[in-house]
Amino acid sequence: MPETLILLFIVSMVFIVILVVMHYSSTKKISVLEAQIHNRAQSQYQTWREKEFESLRVEQRSIARREAVTELNQWKIEYEAFIRQDAIERSRAVIVGKVTEHLVPHMPIFPYNPKDARFIGSPVDLIVFDGADEGMVRDVIFLEIKTGSSALSVRQKQIRDAVEAGRVLWRVLKL
Repeated sequence: MPETLILLFIVSMVFIVILVVMHYSSTKKISVLEAQIHNRAQSQYQTWREKEFESLRVEQRSIARREAVTELNQWKIEYEAFIRQDAIERSRAVIVGKVTEHLVPHMPIFPYNPKDARFIGSPVDLIVFDGADEGMVRDVIFLEIKTGSSALSVRQKQIRDAVEAGRVLWRVLKL
């Protein structure tokens, strides 16, 4: 009988070991499977999240553009009259300046003989050959006429600097 008991004890121990191994093996399989499911779920979540963020970014850009266009149109409506008036005033100033350039030689404030003045228009308004009408040219004068708050252009400043530096030449082109 003690041998039977020992045999029964050994068989039960083997059976318990087999059960433990089977349980451990199935638990390990489950944990590997759980890890795979977790990784796949995490990956799908990340993909969904990135798509959702991009969708939100696109929607926000679209809303921002619509708001900007709306604000620009509102600004145009509010300032259209001002812009038009400003354009008219600038145009008027240019026209007055052009007319003045032609009339100045005939005004009492013009310090030279009007017959000595030649209108060029661009890049300088007049060249005055001072004394030409009297038969003796004393000076050649580049004259720019400005009205209001207008100033010399970059090109006009360059011409002024060249004349003042004496970089003025006389050439004859014979055809």
